[in-house]
Order: sequence, then structure tokens, then C-alpha cells
Amino acid sequence: MNAVKYSKDPQVDTSLRHSLKDAVAFSVMSGGLETYFSAFALFLKASASQVAFLATFPNLLGSLAQLLSAFLGHRLNRRKPLIVIGAYSQAAILPLMILLPWFFPDYAIAILVVCLTLYYAASHFIAPQWMSLMGELVSERRRGRFFARRTALATIASFSALCIAGVILHVFNLLAITAAGFVLLFGIAFVARLTSAYHLAKMHEPHAHAASLEPVHNLRWLKGEQFRPALRFSLFFVLMQSAVGISAPFFSVYMLKTLQFSYLEYMANIGTAVLVQFLTLSYWGRIGDVMGNRLVLLTTGSIIPFLPAMWVWTGNFWYLMLIQVVSGFCWAGFSLSAGNILYELIPREKRATYQALQSVAMTLGVFCGSMLGVAVTTWLPAQLTIAGVHIQLAASLLWALLLSSACRVLVAIVFLPRVQELRKPRRKISPYQLVFRFTRFNAFSGLLYDIVTKVQKQERDR
Repeated sequence: MNAVKYSKDPQVDTSLRHSLKDAVAFSVMSGGLETYFSAFALFLKASASQVAFLATFPNLLGSLAQLLSAFLGHRLNRRKPLIVIGAYSQAAILPLMILLPWFFPDYAIAILVVCLTLYYAASHFIAPQWMSLMGELVSERRRGRFFARRTALATIASFSALCIAGVILHVFNLLAITAAGFVLLFGIAFVARLTSAYHLAKMHEPHAHAASLEPVHNLRWLKGEQFRPALRFSLFFVLMQSAVGISAPFFSVYMLKTLQFSYLEYMANIGTAVLVQFLTLSYWGRIGDVMGNRLVLLTTGSIIPFLPAMWVWTGNFWYLMLIQVVSGFCWAGFSLSAGNILYELIPREKRATYQALQSVAMTLGVFCGSMLGVAVTTWLPAQLTIAGVHIQLAASLLWALLLSSACRVLVAIVFLPRVQELRKPRRKISPYQLVFRFTRFNAFSGLLYDIVTKVQKQERDR
């Protein structure tokens, strides 16, 4: 970390080095603990519906802390104290989250909901002030190099923590002391977050001012003609994430309860998608730079809708690992291209406010999607006869996966052809040519070719 110089100003350079250490420590906490929140809830005897609620509602409620952060920031006219207070507060919640359910087992799930809400609220409370501070510390000329390094270090730390946590839970479960394994995970996360908060406290705040978030009554600018492509794209992104939310909370339940995966198998499944995303992110970035982010979004957005449905056919471990490889590959390109397109569509001075609004809308959409998933898994049995056709699923929660795929397909068909990109690609290539280049497998390529050409036909007919 000490070989590269990030600023000519020694104070700023030192701050950015502390930021790198903060990224590693924070990622140890998030990768080694957040991935296993659902597993912890299941260990506390939560139902599938409760797991879905825990996975979405605390984050939705916690997202409102961004508004509190903006209010206090403008009152104090400082960012660093709010960032540090938020980090230490998040660390302080972790011991409560692991201990209180054992002291009050009858209220374990309710306590977990409250603790998770406070946990995510602390994270959202930090976010706008941290983004504002880093935007000032990192010069535009060095921004790409610095954040590329920071993201790489954070991803390596997160993936390593995810794997180590999975091994810890697996070993402790074999020893019939699973509770002690979770206590160890929370303990490691607690120390990691304290370390992160320490490095945040060591950072320098060049100027005293807060993150700029505009009041709600000043949002008339959103009605302007120039924001229509951005609003249309945000609607697509929020609806797609809402469709993803229908199934997202149920994968952990399906693996750990229905398929009876060990913690090691669960870790391998989740970790595979994370690893593939990390390994392919820079590849997608180069393709987006040369051939356009819209091409990447069209290609990956045409595959992602079918991924949940692929889980329904069999619970074979190696088959699901293969699906996770495809999932990680596609989500890396989708997330990167979507972020880049939105970044281009929003004027710089409006980005903080716009992204905060989209974040709240997306969190609300994911929550509504998960509640729809809960309703479907509650109402529909695993065995069902429709128009004389008998359908038998391994578990009723698989209906949420099928519904998620159907909703994703609908969103993709309606919105993908209308996605706009301001920057013109340096080299033009069609989505199906890109798919052929990636897959080298005619049958799969043919399927994707059909999907993508239908999107292209809609564009020609507009």
C-alpha cells in the first residue's frame, strides 16, 4: 500500500492510505458477516417469510438515515465526525445482535430486526458524508487508479473473509457448537469495524462543509427534459431490482433448509458468484469502454432474467455452482454498465441527490418484491395442478424464483430497447456477436441470439 503516491499533499496522501485500510477492515466485516445474516436467522429458527423480511425491511428503514445525515451535516457543517460516529455505532450494534437473542430467545427474531435496522441505518448515515469527503480528497486525475486499487483490496478482503467464515461455521457445526461459531464471526466483525472506524478517524477533512442533498421541495428540476432518459433508466433499474427482490431472500433458505447444504457448500456457492464477478469486472469494463456500456447492459440484461428459473430444475450442488458462475459473470457486467450509464445521464451537481433518491426507491422496490415473494410462497403449495398439468416443485419457495424470472423478463422486454447512452462507442458490435465471442457454444449462443435479436427488432420497429 505504501509504494504508490496518491496525492502530492502529504496530509491527503496519508488520509487516502487510511481509506485503503478502512476498505480492507470494513470488507472483512461485511464479507465475513453480512453474507451469513440469513444463515444466522435460520439458526435462530426463523421461517422463510421472516428471513425475507429480515433481508429487506431493516435496510429499507435504515436507508432513511441518509436524510438524518444530510440534516445533521448541514447543521454541523462537518462530515468527518458524522462518519466516525456512524462507524463506531455500527460496531457497537454487533455485540447486541449476537448476545440479545440468547438472553431473550422468545424475542430473538424481533431483536434481530431492530439490531439489523440500526446496523443498516449506521451504514446509510455514513454514506453521503463519506462520498462527499472522498470526492474532495481524491483528485479527478487520480480517481480511477485510486478507486480501482481500493475496490480490488476490498474485494479480496471480502472474499477471503467470506471463505474463512464459511469454514469456521462448517467446523463448529461438525463439532455441534454452531452457536460458538456465530459468536466468533460476530467477534471478528466487531474488531474489524473498530479497526475501520479508527482509520476513518485518522483521515483529514480539507474543508468544513457537508454533503449536498437538496430539499424535497427543490426537486422540480427532475421534470426537465434533460432528465427523462435518466428517469426512464432509473425506473428500469428499480423495477429490475424489485423483480430480483422477489427471489433474493429465498436462495439461502433453499440451500440451507430445503437442500440441506452444509455451511461449506453454502459458502462455496455464494463465494463462486463473488469470485467470478471480481475476475470479470475489469474485462467488462474494457468492453464497455470500447464497445459501449449499452451493449454490455443489453447482453447481460438478456441473460439475467432466466437465472432464478434455472435453480428450479435440480438441486445438484455442481449444477448450481455452474449457474453461479454464469450469474457472477452477468451481474458483474450488468452492475458496472448500469452504474456507468446512470453516471453519464446525471449532471455532476445533481448526482448526490439523485442517487440518494434512487437508492431509497430501489430499497423500497426490493422490499415490495420480497413481500410479493413471501405471499407467493405462502399461498402456492409445492404441488399444484393447473389446467390438468401437474406441477411438483422441491419446495413452495421455488414459486418465488419462477415469478422473479417472469417479472425480470417482462422488465427487460419493456425497458432494454429504450436504454440510452450518451457516449458513443469507439467500436460497434451487436449483442449476439458478443455472446458468440464469449460462449463459443452454439446451442447456448443460439438461445441468447434469439433473445437479443427480439430486443433489436423492437428497436427497429420504434
